[in-house]
Amino acid sequence: MKMKLTFLGTGTSQGVPVIACDCSVCVSVDSKDKRLRSSVLIQSDSTAVVIDTGPDFRQQMLNNKVKKVDALVYTHEHKDHVAGMDDVRAFNFKYKSDIPIYASERVQEALKKEFHYVFAANTYPGIPKVFFNTIEAESQFSIGDISFQTIEVLHYKMTVFGYRIKDLVYITDANFINDKQFEKVKGCKILVINALRKEKHLSHFTLEEALEVGKSTGAERIYFTHISHLLGKHEEVCQELPNHVQIAYDGLQIDF
Repeated sequence: MKMKLTFLGTGTSQGVPVIACDCSVCVSVDSKDKRLRSSVLIQSDSTAVVIDTGPDFRQQMLNNKVKKVDALVYTHEHKDHVAGMDDVRAFNFKYKSDIPIYASERVQEALKKEFHYVFAANTYPGIPKVFFNTIEAESQFSIGDISFQTIEVLHYKMTVFGYRIKDLVYITDANFINDKQFEKVKGCKILVINALRKEKHLSHFTLEEALEVGKSTGAERIYFTHISHLLGKHEEVCQELPNHVQIAYDGLQIDF
């Protein structure tokens, strides 16, 4: 079964360009240097799943002409990964059905606080209609005909879930993967992983670190995401990379 991944957003928490910044990346006219907050759409012939609904979720749905979302899957609860959840109500209205959310208990609690009006005892008409499915570090679950395996990584001291879908692995907001979890990553054909910038960072892989992780997996194709304006211009950085490694950009689609 063929599937497709669409990069809805490839930027870090501030996006690119950054507000009030006039660096060469932020003023670039190259569309590949314009990055909404990180999110992906996974599609089969019959199922569509969005991983993370950041502040740009609405615009991402419009930009990519997404007409259907069957479920939301979350990596963690930081604002740049959950803030747009309210806009899933457009799909509620269109298909007259509730949307399942797959997330850890910790992420669920954060969503209940962030969107308290959605989960209140007495709700207001027009709110998103969602329901929770709890996943853990060793979970394997299916949404329609798409199967997911969770991969627990560390974002400094916070646990974040990456996901393996067939031969593709998606990891964002990480700077450490232990040996047990890395066994789930090994042998993947396509690796999508965060590479924030070239300089060391407290909670994200650098470009060099992401390259090392990619090399260790043996992946045939590697795509970097969650990109900061500090990494550099898209085309310039791509020229520094091996042929099988690419900086992802908003709207990029890959088959797997």
